Formats: sequence, structure tokens, C-alpha cells
Amino acid sequence: MTLLTSDQDTFEQPQDDEVVLSVKNVSKRFCRDLKKSLFYGIQDIAGEVLGLSRSTVSLRKSEFWALNDVSLELRRGEALGLVGANGAGKTTLLKVISGLIKPDYGSVEVNGRVAPLIALGAGFNPILTGRENIYVNMSILGLSKQEIDARFNQVLEFSEIGEAIDAPVQSYSSGMAARLGFASAIHTEPDILLIDEVLAVGDAKFRSKCTRRLTELRRKGTAFIFVSHNSMAIMAVATSAIYLCRGQLLFSGSTETVIRKYEEDLFLDGVEVTQGGMYLKERTESQSSGIDITSLCFQNSQRKTLDFITSGEPAKFSVELKVHRDIENISLRIAVYEVGGESDTVLFLSGIMDEKTFHAHPGKCEIVIDVPYVGFKPGIYTAKINVRQGKHFIFDTIESYKFIVKGDAKMSKCKFYQPRSWHFSEL
Repeated sequence: MTLLTSDQDTFEQPQDDEVVLSVKNVSKRFCRDLKKSLFYGIQDIAGEVLGLSRSTVSLRKSEFWALNDVSLELRRGEALGLVGANGAGKTTLLKVISGLIKPDYGSVEVNGRVAPLIALGAGFNPILTGRENIYVNMSILGLSKQEIDARFNQVLEFSEIGEAIDAPVQSYSSGMAARLGFASAIHTEPDILLIDEVLAVGDAKFRSKCTRRLTELRRKGTAFIFVSHNSMAIMAVATSAIYLCRGQLLFSGSTETVIRKYEEDLFLDGVEVTQGGMYLKERTESQSSGIDITSLCFQNSQRKTLDFITSGEPAKFSVELKVHRDIENISLRIAVYEVGGESDTVLFLSGIMDEKTFHAHPGKCEIVIDVPYVGFKPGIYTAKINVRQGKHFIFDTIESYKFIVKGDAKMSKCKFYQPRSWHFSEL
């Protein structure tokens, strides 16, 4: 299976169509029970020695598939994003590709040098100095002493650890060790880079420098597989992506499509998302505080209820109310959060702040908020909505109204939608 680049990508790839990595039907199983794992290991080694290795693809007691029949191809200059929940098999796949572990079934063909950035600094000897670890680490990745001599100053400058280079690594912070590991790996100029959540190290300036360096390597033909839980980071770097779930390759294609599918599965698991509106049971006057919210929904310009809203497109947000008596100065207050986000308020709307309050009479009424452009990036959101009088008295509250925002290539690398128009004139 070849993963093609998406039309959203603006990076000019090398013209070389050479396949540098081919993973064919790779499967890897592990055992949850330590004693059984040791027994199975001895059994498998004995089978290989005697030429009796297992030919059937099946699990023994307490075993599970960390990878199950995974195939992919990576060409020179391509950047492949790898997404999936914890335990999906992402790190196992990188370890199989790098040769750290052997697959039980299938094959991996690598054409060139591989630099695995799976656990930066994990291979350093804590007793040795940073200088000594550079030589050990880069020699393991295939460079001669003369080649390391020629690149040593570049590694030191990139890692930004200064005079600490001659101190034992055990005196380094985790960030310093990670920076040195990253600098050592990328200066081997590999054909394939395997990157597993390592760009989270260091400050924003250092992460930006790492991203620029990766872009330079891609221009020279380096291909890489990039694992991250940061969707925006993957969309900014990768040209295509695959989605692993419980060891299986569930979905592949353009980066944005795969990320959207992964996030919907991740955040909607066990969550009921409103499709076409939320409708609530009406209360009697004795059960009510005076005003009840009876329905919530997004609508298009023809007032048809929408199952989801789209970034950059217009929408209306309708809140229907049942009013039990004459009430003045009522308004809505809405706070929106991203499901799976960092609990920050994405949007806050207040009728009082906008000086939009209303006089309601007994019966049913509706408050509609016209949105010329939906500014949210694609994702799943939840809104807390209440109807109130003045600043303090609340009649009714909806704690969680969940809705989906979808988008297209215009929103592939954005955190919000910016309305715009383009003009050209000759001066």
C-alpha cells in the first residue's frame, strides 16, 4: 500500500520516486504474562534452532497483537504521519522498522540508513560526557570517526548545551539530553528518520529550529515517519498519514482526512454528540424558574437543521425557549470548549456584553445568533448555555451541548478560520 501525498501539501518534494522503506504484512505479538512470555520465548528459539518455527498466524494464551498485518511504503522525501491512541502499536512499528525488535510475521525492507528518534538520550551512557556520547551514538548510527569529527561542531551548536558538553550526561536535565540526542541523530543525514514524540522537548525556539531542520532534510531527500499526539504538528509536517488502532492499520490517506477520522473516534468514544439538534422535555410552570430551554440546534440560511457546521461557512444558532410569564432583560450566555482540548474557553458570547437583551412574553420564543462565518477549526466541541435575566439570575442551563465542526483543505493547518478576499491590481 502506497500512501500518496495530499493536495493540501505545499512542500515541493524531490522527484526521486525511490522506495526507501517497504513494510509488508508485518505482525508482532506480545504476552501479558511474564512467565508465559519467557516460556514462549524459549519455545520459539528452540523451534527456530530445530527448524520447527510456527507457520500459523495465531495467538497463544495471554498473547495479543501489538501489530497485525500492517503494510506501507515510504518514498524518498515523503513525510508520513502516524496517529493512534496509546497502545495502538505506533512505537512498536517504529521499533520493528528500526530493527530493535523482530516481527513475528511479514517483512521490512529498508534502503539506506535509518535514524530512530524514539527515546532521545535513552541510549546515552550517563557516566560518559556529552562529547563521548556523541561519538558513541553517531558511530552506532553508522558514521566513521572522521565523519563525526567533521560534524561535531555542528552537533554541538545545534544542541545548545555549550560547556556542558564535557560534563557527564547524568548531570544533564532531561531536556538537555533530548536536545543532544536529536542533534546527534539528524546530523547523521539519514535516509529515513523515525520520530516518536520527540519534538516536544525544549522551548518553542528550539522546537521551531528542529522543524526547520527536518524541512531541510526532506529537501535533500530524507523520508521520515512522524508520531505525535499533536494533530497540528502532524498536519504541518506530514504529507500523508496512517491511523493505527489496536495494532491494525485502520485508515490511510491525506493527513487532514486521517487526523479528522482519528479525532472523531478518539473524542466521540462513549460520547453522545447531538445530530440535528437537542430537544428537551417541557416543564410545567411549577417546575420552572420562569424560562426553560426547549431546543438547541444549528441551522443553515434556509433554517434547515444541520447535523454539523463547516469552517468558513455561515450558520445560525437557534435556542428555543418556553416562557411562563412576562420577563424583561433576558439574554443568553454561551461558553464553548474543544472536546479533548486543554479546557480553555474557545469562544465566549454574552447577550449582555453585546447589549442584546429581550422582553419575553408567555409562550414560546426563539433567540437566533447569526454567524456569518464559522471560525472554529474542524473538531468536536461542547457548549455551556444558559438563559438569564441581568448579570446574575439564571433561569435554565444546558451544561453540555456537543457539536461537530468539519472543514476542508482551507483549514488543514489553521487554528481558526479567517474570512478573507483576494484582489489584484497592476500599479
